[in-house]
Amino acid sequence: MIEKRKAVFLDRDGTIIKEVNFLSTVEETELFPYTIEALKMFRDKGYLLFVGTIQSGIARGYFGASAVNSIHNKIQDELDAEDVKIESFHFCPHFPDQGCKCRKPNTGMIEQACANFEVDLSKSWMIGDKKLDIGMGFNAGTRTALVLTGYGQKHQNELQQKPDIIAENILEVAKIVANGDK
Repeated sequence: MIEKRKAVFLDRDGTIIKEVNFLSTVEETELFPYTIEALKMFRDKGYLLFVGTIQSGIARGYFGASAVNSIHNKIQDELDAEDVKIESFHFCPHFPDQGCKCRKPNTGMIEQACANFEVDLSKSWMIGDKKLDIGMGFNAGTRTALVLTGYGQKHQNELQQKPDIIAENILEVAKIVANGDK
């Protein structure tokens, strides 16, 4: 029997990189200064790392999928230099009202991420700065953490489900998880 692994599903904008409305260029892409340390902590505790992000700018015609992939490549290049691996990046390119499975709070991106891995969702985390991230985690059966970076401060008051952790940033979440406090 294959042992299931635990995973961390990460939102991108406002969670691991600075929030830029409809980010479309690698030049505007900037990891938070604590992102690498946080991801190393998760890695060292045996978590697989995945990124899932809504990119409706594609449907709106602001940029193409190639711009999103270039940004993901830049992020992974920076992480590679620190020996941190994102197993896969996923994005939803659709309008909010298109009814797709991949748009948060639906679980399509988590399902895509888990397709090639045996993941124990009950021991996994969804971390993000929006109520849609928390909703996706609840719908997938993961534990959840809201970070107050990006839109987190605003969305904290709009949550329909209470996350397991509310923290200033992803590093604070990583410290709590690494210490086994949640």
